[in-house]
Amino acid sequence: MPMQHAVIGALPGGKLRRVMAYIQSNLHRELRLAELSAVVHMSPYHFARLFKRATGVSPYRFVVHRRMDASIALLTTSTSSISSIARAVGFKTASHFATTFRRLTGVTPSAYQAGRAGVANSRAATSSARHSA
Repeated sequence: MPMQHAVIGALPGGKLRRVMAYIQSNLHRELRLAELSAVVHMSPYHFARLFKRATGVSPYRFVVHRRMDASIALLTTSTSSISSIARAVGFKTASHFATTFRRLTGVTPSAYQAGRAGVANSRAATSSARHSA
């Protein structure tokens, strides 16, 4: 009797974990559908269908969202330039990164980074004021 998966006809859990780990490890590079499908030894069409059934999003959209997650982490914790962060998460140009970031988050990477710095600075000022009072 075949093993049933959480979603019938979806990418099996082990293959899904393998391709997700591959994506995470290679966010800095261009990732093509053929490459991702080869990781789990499937045709690109079949892989894309099963991946979407398992995750609810296409492989492309999944990669873009992982890149956004990684960029938010870098914008929050790093003082790197926007173009450095864009390259680190796999965008060829800072403008493509900024456009995608704004479309998905509603703010530009610069505004996000400045806002995070503002939050950090206000926390530091509040903490400093408490200690000097």
